[in-house]
Order: sequence, then C-alpha cells, then structure tokens
Amino acid sequence: MTTATQEGPSKAHLGFITLSVMLATIMQALDTTIANVALPHMQGAMGATQDQISWVLTSYIVAAAIFMPLTGFISDRIGRKRLFMWSVAGFTIASMLCGAAQSLEQIVLFRLLQGIFGASLVPLSQAVLLDSYPPEKHGSAMAMWGIGVMVGPILGPSLGGWLTEYYNWRWVFYINLPFGLLAWFGLAAFIEETKINSSRRFDLLGFALLSIGIGALQMALDRGQSQNWFASAEIVIETGLVVLCFYLFVVHIFTHSHPYIEPALFKDRNFSVGLVFIFIVGIILLATMTLLPPFMQGLMGYPVIDVGYLLAPRGVGTMFAMMLVGRLSGRVDVRILILLGLLLTSFSMWEMTLFNTDISNWDIIRTGVVQGLGLGFIFVPLSTITFATLAPRFRTEGTALFSLMRNIGSSIGISVVITYLAQRTQMNHEVFASYITPFNQALHHGGGMAELMTPKGLSAINGEVTRQASLLAYLQDFRLMMWVSLCAIPLVLLLKAPQRGAGKEEMAILE
Repeated sequence: MTTATQEGPSKAHLGFITLSVMLATIMQALDTTIANVALPHMQGAMGATQDQISWVLTSYIVAAAIFMPLTGFISDRIGRKRLFMWSVAGFTIASMLCGAAQSLEQIVLFRLLQGIFGASLVPLSQAVLLDSYPPEKHGSAMAMWGIGVMVGPILGPSLGGWLTEYYNWRWVFYINLPFGLLAWFGLAAFIEETKINSSRRFDLLGFALLSIGIGALQMALDRGQSQNWFASAEIVIETGLVVLCFYLFVVHIFTHSHPYIEPALFKDRNFSVGLVFIFIVGIILLATMTLLPPFMQGLMGYPVIDVGYLLAPRGVGTMFAMMLVGRLSGRVDVRILILLGLLLTSFSMWEMTLFNTDISNWDIIRTGVVQGLGLGFIFVPLSTITFATLAPRFRTEGTALFSLMRNIGSSIGISVVITYLAQRTQMNHEVFASYITPFNQALHHGGGMAELMTPKGLSAINGEVTRQASLLAYLQDFRLMMWVSLCAIPLVLLLKAPQRGAGKEEMAILE
C-alpha cells in the first residue's frame, strides 16, 4: 500500500475520489440493462433476427464474466490506478463505437470490447473506496458504492426506454461519454497509484480453465431456452465443459505454486459466506426485473415508456435504504440489517404472488419500493461484512470475485425464471384447457357452446386460456423468488460480525 493510502486522502480529495469512482460504477452498471429495451430498434436497424440480435447482450456479458477475475493480477502488474484509467478510457471509446456501429458484426465486436474493458470497473471501484476510507467508515463507503451498482441496473431500462423513445437507440451508448470523461479526469487527478508486484506470475492454465468454464456457463444460460436446453447437443457440450473446467480449476488452484486465484482468500469465513450471499442477491435483483416488463407489457398492455417510469421507484427505495444504512453503520449489527432486508424482499415477493391484470399503478410502485428497500438493506451491510476481516492484499482480487458471483447469480436467475415461466405456462394451459368441455356449465352462458365451437370462438377462448396460464406462471415465478429469499436467511447465522468495542487502533491493525 502507498503512504497516501495508509494515511488516508484529505477530506476534499476523498470527495472527488468517491465521485470519480461512482461515475465509473454507474456507467458500467447502467450498461448491464440499458440496451435491453433498445434491442427491437437495433434489430430493425441491423436487419437481424431475434437470435442474432441477442448476441449484443450475450457478447457483453460473456466478455465481462471472463475478464473480471483478471482484475487482481493486472492490478498487481501495472498498478490499480493505471488499470482503472485504461478501463474507463477503453469502455468509453467502445461505447462510442457501439453507438456508431453500422452492422451486426461491428456492434457485437464493440460490445465484446465494452465487456473486456468494463469487467474491472466495479471491483476496482469497490477496492479503491475500501482502501480510501478508514475501517469505521466502510459502511458509508459501501452505501455510496452500492447506489451505483444496485440502482444502475434498475434504472437502466427506464433511461434506455426514454432515450430510445425520444432520441435514438444509439444514445443508449453515447450517454456514457460524459460519465467516462468526468470519471477519467477524476481518477487521473486524485487516485494514488498502488505498488506494483512484478514478481507475480500469470497462471495461464488457471485463466484458461476459468475462462472456458465461465464462458460456457454464460452461453448455456443465455441460449438454453431457445435451444430447448438438454435436447440440444450445444447445451450438453457447454454443460460438460462447465463441469470439467470448474473441477480442473479447483484442483489446479489448490495444487499450483502460483495459482490464478489465491486459495487463502477462502479461509476468511465472512468472505466465503459473502460470495454465496451475493450470488443469491444477484438472482433476486435481475430476475425480478426480467419478469416485470413482459408482465406489464404483455398482460397489462403498458407501453415501454410507462413500464420504465413505474419501475423507476424501485431504485428510489434502494437509494433510500442505502443512505439509511450508511448512517446506521457502526451503530447496528449488520446481520440484523441483512435479515431485515431479506424479510422485506420476501414480503414484496409474496405481495407480487397476489398480482392480477387489474392491479393499479400504485400496487406496482409500492411493491417495487419495498423490494428496493429490502435489496438496499442487504447489499450494503453484506458488502461491508464480507470484506471486514479480509486482508487488504486480497481486496482487489476479492472484489472481482464478489462482482463475478453477483453476475453469475444474475445470469442463472434470469435463465431459471424464464425457463420456469415457459414450463409453467405450458402446464397451466394444459390444465385450464381441460375445463373447456361441453359439460362445463359456465361455458353455456352468452352464445353457448355453439358459438365457442366456431373458429373465431375457439381462437378467443384459446387466447384467454393462454393469457390466464401466463398470468399464473408469472405468479408462480414470483413465489419461487420469495422462497429463494427466505432460504437465504440461515446464511445470516454464518456471518461473523466485527467485534464491537474494538477501537480504531485495533481496526487499523486489520488494515
């Protein structure tokens, strides 16, 4: 660590460091979801099929997942500040190229570059804040950092829908330019460089095994539903690669003299439990955001722009919770805050299992705010306690793994809820259709069975059956997410809170 890091930056510099880091975090976090609503417009502009245009999202996710674990190694070899500045510059330039792309091949290539450069932004921002703030202020630091990480993906569809509606789909990428420029100049002016560890060797085999495993997992999750999962040879091969590569990677890091990821990281109980916890948070965060837009558009008839407006208050709830947690940091046991967050999230999911097509805007906003509050109460205390006892030399690598687990959780969560939705819709349709018989007295009202047996009548009744089957499937998905939240509660007991009453001197020793 540098002298500046040990003594801590001045109060003025600390404010500029926080602002610069937040801009970089928000820029990357927004891009995880901001392009989703613009996909139909891109598809038309590029003349692509639905399967082809999905590569705009897949390329970014896969590239970011593969290169995120590299953050710790590159930071040691070239310095954290230099890596941060190159990442911000590369991400901003790649964003401009995405906006200017004239073909599908170009935009997929530039999204790959975006993912490569953006992979390290979130873990680096977390590591910088943890090193810049004293231990007793880590809760407040993680609250500010968490606002960007959590609110970015929530507000992404709203901002993306607004830019696409009133400007052009290209602006969902051009919007990164002011964020990138301000973040770069702030990092250049106020961030101190870390010591370079040129003795650290690059574990090529470890990197290859983890990269292939993560890439195959992301590909299987992204394409599984469209390829009918294990009925497809592609998904079978990708799943086999995932199992084989992850197994070999675990064996490798515990037997290699200079492993790609240091096994000593996992000796810290809070860090290991925190990785499992953030994986579950990732499932809840984006899986719900994946279900609500099609529910509101397909079943309730909302236009895209209104969907964005109604989902935005969810981010407000998250921001409020994080600011409140920042003030409570050091006064309340963080495990109590995490438990409160899980209960609020589970309660909001339970309320969503009671949704129907006649619910009001207020019902959507209210449940969204409660869920946002719950996620805010989980994320900041979890980020704080996960790194409370982790040695500072592991922070950059640890934050990269923390972000990677959240992203993998999100990918798995999205795939699970989409697959479950399709399966339950089909099963519900079969059950509901079994009641469409001449012996059902309810069908004899109005025009009677004679009218229902016409092509127009059959089409109408099938449409209504499909609609009701889809509605029930969404509610079953919300119930599944509720159980996921509740099942995470026992993990709170495994977290070890930092000792109360430890003075600043004792906390400084951990640094």
